[in-house]
Amino acid sequence: MNKWNFYTSNEIKPLGWLKRQLEIQAEGLSGNLDKIWPDVKNSAWIGGDKEGWERVPYWLDGFIPLAYLLENEDMIARAKKYIDAIISFQRPDGWICPCKDEDRKTYDTWAVQLITKTLTVYYECSKDERIPDVIYKVLKNYYELLRTGEIKLFDWGNARWFECFIAINFIYERTGEEWLKDLAKILKEQGMDYNEAVPRWKRPLNLWRFDTHIVNIGMMLKSEAVSCSILGEEYTDNAEKLHEILKEYNGTPVGLFTGDECLSGLSPIQGTELCAVAEQMYSYEILYAFTGEEKWAERLEMLAFNALPATISDDMWTHQYDQMSNQIACIKFPGKPIFRTNWQESHLFGLEPNYGCCTANFNQAWPKFALSAFMYNGNTVINAVPVPSELRTDDMQIKIETEYPFINSFEYTVEAKKDFEFRIRIPSFAENLTVNGEKSDADELSFDIKAGEAQKINIAFDVSLSVDKRPNALNTVRCGSLVFSVPVKYETKMLEYERDGVERKFPYCDYELIPVSDWNYAYCGEVFGIERNSPGDIPFSSENPPVTVKANVRKINWGYEDGYDTVCAKVPESREPMGEKEEILLYPYGCAKLRMTELPVLE
Repeated sequence: MNKWNFYTSNEIKPLGWLKRQLEIQAEGLSGNLDKIWPDVKNSAWIGGDKEGWERVPYWLDGFIPLAYLLENEDMIARAKKYIDAIISFQRPDGWICPCKDEDRKTYDTWAVQLITKTLTVYYECSKDERIPDVIYKVLKNYYELLRTGEIKLFDWGNARWFECFIAINFIYERTGEEWLKDLAKILKEQGMDYNEAVPRWKRPLNLWRFDTHIVNIGMMLKSEAVSCSILGEEYTDNAEKLHEILKEYNGTPVGLFTGDECLSGLSPIQGTELCAVAEQMYSYEILYAFTGEEKWAERLEMLAFNALPATISDDMWTHQYDQMSNQIACIKFPGKPIFRTNWQESHLFGLEPNYGCCTANFNQAWPKFALSAFMYNGNTVINAVPVPSELRTDDMQIKIETEYPFINSFEYTVEAKKDFEFRIRIPSFAENLTVNGEKSDADELSFDIKAGEAQKINIAFDVSLSVDKRPNALNTVRCGSLVFSVPVKYETKMLEYERDGVERKFPYCDYELIPVSDWNYAYCGEVFGIERNSPGDIPFSSENPPVTVKANVRKINWGYEDGYDTVCAKVPESREPMGEKEEILLYPYGCAKLRMTELPVLE
């Protein structure tokens, strides 16, 4: 059973910078894919002739909660139009995916798992009473096809078998029917066991495999949490064991694992696919809800405040496929790319660099993060992620006004129609915590709220700067959940063109980022002087970051990776200083589109 349960988009509403971030997303690519992108606009899911597999379900998985969180009636209507069309094509036996009956054996049923998950999201937002029956029929049909051997899991369905458990648990809670347990067992038996892949994670190869694919791995981390209850199995925290191995051999400074497109080791010039950011975030949300363990919430914050904004343009019209920790240019490689299994354009900001899965799938990251702000269990409510938002239910209203993670102060307004316990998670890195002006050393606060009363709760804490060690004698500057980088100034080169019938034109064209400032630095002396401001109209602005850190640096002969002139060397060619000490401003990783994040510290 879950330690915490999620509220819906009708109960949680974003405020402040978080609401503005969601508005930017709605004004950008996420809110317009059905108008401009053939694979959504003319998808086979709605009777068209374009892609009829993962892209529409991926897009709806984020577009739906985005629409309801913002209470955007036009977007809500457009979401319903897609759902209505998808439901209208459901076959009498329950099959819902857009393929001919005779092609079911060769149709990768990852799409079945994904569309049922997306339909649960739609129900939670809309309360459309048609949806449980639609999902029930899809799952019953899936069970019969798998049970009789008419179809089997293969490829993506085999690698992502646990994704179906979101819908299985949803229906089991409503019906309790035993065949759902049997379906769960079949999926696990036919699905991939990632524990067997661990040896291949420790020495990544330039080889594409399902069991080292970074998005599969990001999804997999929640597999035990979503499946153990219905399978009748004990929870063993297998995710933590696998997380530690992934971190040791493929970790990055912002909590990601490298994967361009498969696991790529510890080098700061290897990349991570954007889909992996979104899926790793979702796994951490599920893991925190299931276990209540703070480590998952803090890891979620690291991704949301660093990796996610770093790889999407300020206006959210373009994104990268791959981001790098040390990324000094985003220019198409003329020959062999630095990436292990991705193409020359994977790090450009564009409509669908490398492959369009991320174009559709990155949409879920911010909305589902917003839905993780508050959770509940019975008569207890917790503020799990302290971002500006409001919880409104029939029994209570809780508002948190804050500019966290940029400024570490929080004002809560709590009103209740019944008694309940209100908890607030305090990050492990918080120092000098005060609660209503009184000092506290608690790692979680608890308040008994009485019916009919209103409370104000004011919290503040400090966070110290730290220099974290990285492999190859490199280092990263961090302050709580924010990682900092040396920003590299750049000019943009806009690329408008058409390929395979897909048009790239402003504002959803491609962009190269060409560096115009120095990047070959090492830290010298102490990092000091953090300056905090309120976030502006673009919360993670690449031009006006809300937080900066002063640092002393000196230039070194860093050099380029052998065979490249747009990729810095994995490690500096020399650590001997070349110039005088300079004082520069570090930007949050999420604000620095070109950046140096892992640097040496001079003696």
